[in-house]
Amino acid sequence: MTSPNSTFTELVSTTFRKHRKEIKDNVSNRNALLRRLYKRGNYRKEDGGLTIACPLDYTTNSTYQRYSDWDLLNIAQSDVISAAEYQWRQIAINVVASGRDLRINSGDSRIVNLAKSRIKNALRTFNNNFSSDLYSNGTASNQINGLQALVSDDGTGTVGGIVSGTYTFWKNQIFDCSANSVTASASTIENSMMLPLWLNLDRGSDDRPDLIVMDNTYYQYFEASQVSLKRYASAEKAEAGIVSLKYKTADVEFDGNSGIPASHAYFLNTNYLELVVHQDADLEIMDEMRPINQDGTVIPILWMGNLTLSNRHQQGVIVA
Repeated sequence: MTSPNSTFTELVSTTFRKHRKEIKDNVSNRNALLRRLYKRGNYRKEDGGLTIACPLDYTTNSTYQRYSDWDLLNIAQSDVISAAEYQWRQIAINVVASGRDLRINSGDSRIVNLAKSRIKNALRTFNNNFSSDLYSNGTASNQINGLQALVSDDGTGTVGGIVSGTYTFWKNQIFDCSANSVTASASTIENSMMLPLWLNLDRGSDDRPDLIVMDNTYYQYFEASQVSLKRYASAEKAEAGIVSLKYKTADVEFDGNSGIPASHAYFLNTNYLELVVHQDADLEIMDEMRPINQDGTVIPILWMGNLTLSNRHQQGVIVA
């Protein structure tokens, strides 16, 4: 049986494919982390595999030695490479219309309006939920890894199949205000909170945090502390709707409406963060489907991938 209105299916398909890049731009423009990953090119497509493998350079070469003349050299092989493994996570959003809706809106202008409204709703829903997922703890069923999982409040947990309680190189850095008897405020946030964490994470020009994302409270404290020194980042970010200041060499960005937990600031070295997607499910629109026992049309839009991390030790978080 043919679709009750093939024009609807064609409009949805062509409109979505035309605006797929715009969808990604809309998500990144409201999420500081995702915008940075796209800008750095930390967005990779895979063609398959049971899991997403992420190679780790996790320890030093044990053959380093000082020697003189004919001393024997240590030529033992060093096991320095391992891998973290991340599960594929899937997201589906469906553009749906009942047969009644399609027949009522069968006129040219009405079917166009119906298709546009359904697409607009689907895009808004994906944007809001995916942005929140990026900051989640990843515990919801089939949810991608979010920052609360990758850079946890206590540095522990199993991430990428590696237990940080067993392998201490896999713990992220934390500055806990309560444990350090620091009350968060405009007068304490820079020297008493941010500086100690920064010093633990700064390994030199090529290996230090490049992005600090803050919730409303911490960003307000930080901005208030910069009254006489305030410098905003490039106009490009401002035009995208992301407000950014600077702390040392890192951008400090407010991300309070993207799902970041309250009273948190993440110090991220995005060299080690990557969004991996399957090449066949990168917001791909599928063929129209019709339930065998219902009157209507379903057009699935699919995404499959995960947020991966290859160096947890070089990430940090400030918690209350």
